[in-house]
Amino acid sequence: MAETTSKPPFETDIDYDRESEILKVLGHPIRLKIVAGLISQACNVKKIWECLSLPQATVSQHLALLKNKNIIVGRREGVEVYYQVVSPEAIRIISALFNNLPSKNSQL
Repeated sequence: MAETTSKPPFETDIDYDRESEILKVLGHPIRLKIVAGLISQACNVKKIWECLSLPQATVSQHLALLKNKNIIVGRREGVEVYYQVVSPEAIRIISALFNNLPSKNSQL
């Protein structure tokens, strides 16, 4: 006879709705690259689009979606805004995908 546990096997403290939403947002390669890079180092828009070789408008659209989903936040320093990842769920997901994230001193 199987041993009974106090909780059903699929019941956990994880917010599956939030995890699923983050997975959807990170499902785009550009957003995945942006978040992976921002985990290692906060960056401004110019550095992000230069590192990714993408137009500024494209990067800004992806950053706006990431901000709206509370995955990243922007911090103003003078005329520039530096973005960083604030979602622990996104950090955990990216870390699970990439065992060897770039160090803090490397670029996107």
